[in-house]
Amino acid sequence: MPLKSRDLAVTAAEAALKKKAIDVTILEVSGLTVIADYFVICSGESTTQVKAVASFIEEELAKKRLKPLGIEGAAYSHWILLDYADVIVHVFEKETREYYNLEKLWMDAKVIEIDEDKGHMAGEDKRAVHS
Repeated sequence: MPLKSRDLAVTAAEAALKKKAIDVTILEVSGLTVIADYFVICSGESTTQVKAVASFIEEELAKKRLKPLGIEGAAYSHWILLDYADVIVHVFEKETREYYNLEKLWMDAKVIEIDEDKGHMAGEDKRAVHS
């Protein structure tokens, strides 16, 4: 049975946390755009960590027989995008994430809260609040 979009987003976020990604966020963008239902956004401290996080997410989802439709940005690793159709995973280098600020761009999206200390989802949907 294929993963539902939300479960796929949660699995990707949990994989990012296992590789020590920082500021892992899931935005529910369904109803705001037709390109995806969820964005998973996270950061790495260096291009090496960005590559490692993106690769680990891809490996973890491959274990569930999921392959990305496309991967962009792997050559430079400042921003790697993994396209899983209804879920798009963005792995940024910290400074690149600050520059593009997707959370502000999608400020009307619901945020799926993540309990980073416990490495799993808290399960609550909350409105994004961005300054």
